[in-house]
Amino acid sequence: MRKIILSVLGVLLIVVAIMLAKNMIANKQKPKPKFNKIVKTVFVSTIQNRDIPLVIRANGNLLAKNRIEIFSEVQGVLQTTKAFKAGTSYVDGETLLSVNKDEFMASLQSQKSVLFNLITSLIPDIRLDYPKEFSKWETYLQNFDFEKSTSSLPKFSSDKEKYFVSGRGIITSYYTIKNLEVKLDKFEIKAPYKGILTEGLVTAGTLVRAGQKLGEFIDPTVFELEVSVNASYAELLKVGNTVSLSYLDKTTSSLGKIVRVNGKVDLTSQTVKAFIEVKGENLKEGMYLEANLEARSETNAIEISRKLLINNTSVYTVKNDSILSLIKVNPVFFNKETVVIKGLANNSKMLTQTLPGAYDGMIVKINKKK
Repeated sequence: MRKIILSVLGVLLIVVAIMLAKNMIANKQKPKPKFNKIVKTVFVSTIQNRDIPLVIRANGNLLAKNRIEIFSEVQGVLQTTKAFKAGTSYVDGETLLSVNKDEFMASLQSQKSVLFNLITSLIPDIRLDYPKEFSKWETYLQNFDFEKSTSSLPKFSSDKEKYFVSGRGIITSYYTIKNLEVKLDKFEIKAPYKGILTEGLVTAGTLVRAGQKLGEFIDPTVFELEVSVNASYAELLKVGNTVSLSYLDKTTSSLGKIVRVNGKVDLTSQTVKAFIEVKGENLKEGMYLEANLEARSETNAIEISRKLLINNTSVYTVKNDSILSLIKVNPVFFNKETVVIKGLANNSKMLTQTLPGAYDGMIVKINKKK
């Protein structure tokens, strides 16, 4: 019985082995599945090298070139002929504001009276001791005018005369008056040029103190734009160069001129500040403008989008209208969105749009639709 069971199992194993062998042979003879290869379509442009002007772009706010902050150097009640408020315009030499000087004038007249009395008391002694000098002092006394600026004292003919006059306190009194007369001019502030008030911090009737800020005054016809340029381009900034300026929306543009270049590099940003003078009726202080500083021209170059530059060293071109080729180039100038490169041959075809998954040697098809 045992031999029969073993014989049956052996026969079954042989049958199974034969079936498996036939199945493997049948599978081996089946054709391999075919996959359709997808060829991506690319957009290209034909390279034509030319002279590319290198333009440095920078932004900044306009500031009035001529501006003054108005401070009071004396104390008193403020007086104005116009409303001392932002937007009020003045012509050259017009009074911006004045401080009541009645009390100060009384003090000044008092000092003049002291000087007049001192010279009057001195005249008899000069007539006796210095008869040759009497006429000039008498003339000075006769021409003494309390309503006008005090004239200079007569010139001394000798040291004895100078010591004699000084000992009576006349020189001290004279310079006290001259000091007050200088201070008298500070009770009235005049416009140094035709301009406009941009800030008014006081009104008529206000009691102002010495050192108090009263407002700001500017010339609204000439402005300066301060821009920061990368230190590597500092040698390209030349005083006198013309600069194109435009609003951020590019709707309006004007021309400016570089008037100053700072000789110091900012330690934190590694930039150099340049100052551009610009004039225009439509310009206002505080406007945000973009400056385009033309530095130089690069020959045999092209300008492309920075997105097309691979690892800042290469770009993709198409050889034989079907094979991608990664070509090394020389980037010579970077703008915000573009880069100027050299190293591509004329009439070669370069990708104009990024291609996901691109690699050197990839098969592609050029889109020839215009």
